[in-house]
Amino acid sequence: MRLKNARYRRVLRRPAGPVSLSRAFRLSALTIAAALAFCASPCGPFAMPVANASPPSVSSVYELQINGEIEPILSEYIVSGIDAANRAHASLILITIDTPGGLDTSMREIIAAILHSSVPVVTYVSPSGSRAASAGFFILISADVAAMSPGTDTGAASPLLEIAGSPVKVDDTLERKIMNEATAYLRSYAALRGRNVTLAATAVTDAKAFSEEEALSGKLIDLVAPDVQALLSELNGRTITRLDGTKQTLELSNSVVDLHQMSGREKFLDFIADPDTFFILLIVGFLGLYVEFTHPGLFAPGVIGGIALVLALFAMHMLPVNFTGLLLIILAVVLFVLEAKYPTHGILGVGGAIAMLLGALMLVHSPITGGGVSPAIALAVTIPVALIVIFLMRLVLRSYRWKQATGAEQLVGAVGEVTEPVESVGAKGMVMIHGELWRAVASEAIAKGTQVRVNRVQGLTLFVEPVRAGTLVR
Repeated sequence: MRLKNARYRRVLRRPAGPVSLSRAFRLSALTIAAALAFCASPCGPFAMPVANASPPSVSSVYELQINGEIEPILSEYIVSGIDAANRAHASLILITIDTPGGLDTSMREIIAAILHSSVPVVTYVSPSGSRAASAGFFILISADVAAMSPGTDTGAASPLLEIAGSPVKVDDTLERKIMNEATAYLRSYAALRGRNVTLAATAVTDAKAFSEEEALSGKLIDLVAPDVQALLSELNGRTITRLDGTKQTLELSNSVVDLHQMSGREKFLDFIADPDTFFILLIVGFLGLYVEFTHPGLFAPGVIGGIALVLALFAMHMLPVNFTGLLLIILAVVLFVLEAKYPTHGILGVGGAIAMLLGALMLVHSPITGGGVSPAIALAVTIPVALIVIFLMRLVLRSYRWKQATGAEQLVGAVGEVTEPVESVGAKGMVMIHGELWRAVASEAIAKGTQVRVNRVQGLTLFVEPVRAGTLVR
C-alpha cells in the first residue's frame, strides 16, 4: 500500500506535458479505485456502522404449580399452561408439585398434555417437605425429566374407589381390574421415559412410597436439586430423549422463569371449590331460603340463598362430600326451629349447634387428601346461624299470636261506648268504637253511655255485651 501511494505521489509531481492515452486511462482508474477504497473504509463518508456483537439468546421457562388436590380446575390450569408454553415456543415447561393426590380423570388429562407437549416438560417435587403422592406420582414420572428436592417423598399410588368422600370396599375381581388397569397405564409411558417400571409398579400394587434418594437410586427420577436455579443449572446442556425417541439438548444458560398464574375464572372456581367456602355457601343458601319462606316478600334473601346453593352444588360436584356431615347440618337447622317453637331452655339449641359443628367437620373428607372445613370457620359460622334461626323463628311464632290489626275482625274484644241505647233484646243501637259509629245489638237492654265489649261481628253489625264491674277494660 505504501509503494502504491508513493508511486501515485510521484506521478502527480511530474512536470506538465503531453500525456499518452494509455497513461491517462491508468491514472483515472487508479484515482477511482482510491476514492472507492476511501469511501468504503471505516473512516469514509459512506462507511456502514459496525454492529455490536449480538447478545446471548434468552431461554424462556414456563413454570406451573400443582398445589393441593388434583381436581378439574387444577387440571384445566395445567393443561392451558402447557398449551400456552407450546404456542410461545418456550424452551422448557417446569411443573412444581406438592399434592396428596386427587381424581383419576383430572390426573389423566394432565398426563396426556405432558406426553403430547412439543416443549420438554420437567416435573419437580418442591419445596422441601412437599410430596407427590398417589396421582402426583403418576404425573411426576410422566415428564421428560423428573426431579425432587431434598426432604420430599413420592409414591403411595394405589387407586381407591370413593363414594361420598368415603372409601368403598369392592369385590376382589373389581379390585384386581382397577389395580391392573392403573398399573398398565403407568407402565405405558414410564417405559418410554426410561424409568424403572418394575419399581414404579410397586407404588401402585403395594402402595410403596419413596424418599428422594430412594427414587433417584431406583431410577424413578433423574436428579435431586435443592431449588429451581440449581435444577436449571443441572439441566443446562443436558441431552434428553423425547417420547418419540428423538434426542434434544436443553439450552438454559440464560433462562428466565415465567410463573404462569391461574386465570380469573380459574381462581374464582378454585375459590368456590375450597372446603371452607363450600361450607359457608351451603349455610348461606339454607339461611337465605329459610328467611324467604318465613318472611315471604323480601325477595333478596331468596335470591342470595338460591345463588349460594347453586354454587355450593358446583363445589359438591368437585369435593369429596360426606353425606353424613350434610345430614347433620340439616338436623341442626331442624333443632334450631324446634328450639324456637318449643323452648327447652337451650337444650335443642345446644344440640343443634353441636350437630352443625360436627357436620361441618365431617362435611368434606377424603382418606387421600385429608382436607376439610377448618374448625375455626365451622365454629365462627355455627353460633351466629343458630342465634339467627332461633330468633327469626320466634318472631314468626309470635306473629301468629298477634291479633289482626286490620278489617272488621280487629273489633272482636274491643271496648266502646253506647251512643244510642239498645232498648230491648234484638233492638239496635249505636256504639262508638275507635272513633267510628257502628250499629250494635245485644242480648239485653243497654243504656246510653254504657261501656260494651264486642263479641262478634256480622257484616256491619256488632254483637255486644256490657262491661261488668271489676272486668278489665282494654
